[in-house]
Amino acid sequence: MNIYKDKNSNFVTLKLAEASDAKEIIDFYKRVGKETTYLSFGENEYLVTVEQQTSIIKDISTSKNNIMILALVDSQIVGIGTISSSKRKKSEHVGVLGIVISQNYFNNGIGSILMKNLIDWCKNNKITTKISLSVRKDNLKAVALYEKFRFRIEGVLINETLIDGEYFDILAMGLILTKI
Repeated sequence: MNIYKDKNSNFVTLKLAEASDAKEIIDFYKRVGKETTYLSFGENEYLVTVEQQTSIIKDISTSKNNIMILALVDSQIVGIGTISSSKRKKSEHVGVLGIVISQNYFNNGIGSILMKNLIDWCKNNKITTKISLSVRKDNLKAVALYEKFRFRIEGVLINETLIDGEYFDILAMGLILTKI
């Protein structure tokens, strides 16, 4: 567990997800699904049961190239950062990054805290040599965060997301950690 201070002087505790966190993780994802349309799921679309979430956490905790970090303020989840990697030899070196921050904690620096920890973890796990992610092109604050950490745009997926009759483009971004 690591403790940081965000821009509003809140103490932010980072900890690895544990099976006992499953229900709170589900509740967090359901809550943030209502707060923004930038996520890959919307309100009432995170349909994972406690048993499934528990299994996901157990799988992550036994993996050498997957991680789920919880950001807590006053013992409540306010953000989650993940690296999800394949078990397949050809692609196990690529970690797909996901970061979700509760709307009440936007622009407090928690995204940067999670990013730094996830990148450092990837650099030290002896498997991950590339981190990739996808982000809506119009999510300018998220794009700026990723660019701050030296992610580069690798492509654009045109009309990839449809919300209320409006299409949005998705940026594919990547960070090379080492060259083979």
